[in-house]
Amino acid sequence: MSNVTDPQLSPASRVNIAEGVVFRDLQGELVLLNLTTGVYFGLDQVGTRIWHLLQEHRHLQSVLDRMVQEYEVAEARCREDLLKFVALGLEKGLFELQDGTTA
Repeated sequence: MSNVTDPQLSPASRVNIAEGVVFRDLQGELVLLNLTTGVYFGLDQVGTRIWHLLQEHRHLQSVLDRMVQEYEVAEARCREDLLKFVALGLEKGLFELQDGTTA
């Protein structure tokens, strides 16, 4: 994963799963396919949880709050990891930022 996140990305950002991305849950882990690029991705249990929370909330602050509640992790560390995860997903065409929601 890249060490640098998108400067437009913050906990105030709202994210959608990109059109053309399909996924299947396989025993608690997700396999994703970007139909546009034909590239497959696999997510571990934590990535899968983030994916489901993004589907439910879309607002990164809400996802961050839930992740801190559910996992024994410092908020600063969770924020950094979440933003890196989403930045990579944006780079790979898995997510799209909603207009007007970046900091």
